[in-house]
Amino acid sequence: MLAGMSVDYVVRLEQGRSSQPSAQLLGALARALRLSDDEHDHLFHLAGHQPPTADGVARHARAGLLRMLDLVGDNPAMVLSDLGEVLAQNRMSVLLAGDLTHFTGDRRYLAFRWFTETGIRDVHPAAEQDRHARQLVADLRATVGRRAGDPTVTGLIARLQAASDEFRRRWGEHEVAVRRADRKTLFHPRVGPLLMDCETLVTPDLGQSLLVLTPTDTPSRERLELMRVVGVEEFPAVPT
Repeated sequence: MLAGMSVDYVVRLEQGRSSQPSAQLLGALARALRLSDDEHDHLFHLAGHQPPTADGVARHARAGLLRMLDLVGDNPAMVLSDLGEVLAQNRMSVLLAGDLTHFTGDRRYLAFRWFTETGIRDVHPAAEQDRHARQLVADLRATVGRRAGDPTVTGLIARLQAASDEFRRRWGEHEVAVRRADRKTLFHPRVGPLLMDCETLVTPDLGQSLLVLTPTDTPSRERLELMRVVGVEEFPAVPT
């Protein structure tokens, strides 16, 4: 259930009676089993795949952060890479924002979607959109400083500058910051606006982070509980 696959398929997989599982399926199974980094890579090798990487950078959430997803209760939470790729989400995060782990290419990165896709900003009030855009750019610049010369990072920045005049202008302002805590309003189509505190726990090497969203007031808590109970039929695209 946690991996999104049938019991029959898992049995056939264990008995070697299935076709080669896809990398996406293996990733879901590794997340459900809370595998360590080494166990995750071993699973992929056993199935005849290379472990997923982004030009040498691990693209699966650390086992410790995955376990912490289980400890935040009914609060939305997700694990992100230092480039803003969502690596794992808990159920409440999916209910709030939809599945953000399925994107490919540059669309994996929150900043790329923010600056190149229309409508993605509508989940934030207009008054907060400028601040959020500045935070995304400042956080990216901090990553560039830590990973100087990394072609994955420099390539992403170059493509963003080519794709978005706004990003190119903001990049030229040279703001730098690592997001630790924030407060934002998110509009959800089924339950309405939610005022959320956003706390970020960063790994020692700053390579991954755990983002936890908690409601700041009674109306937001009640709406979040309603969302938990009724679920959603259509997911907005919520950047963080």
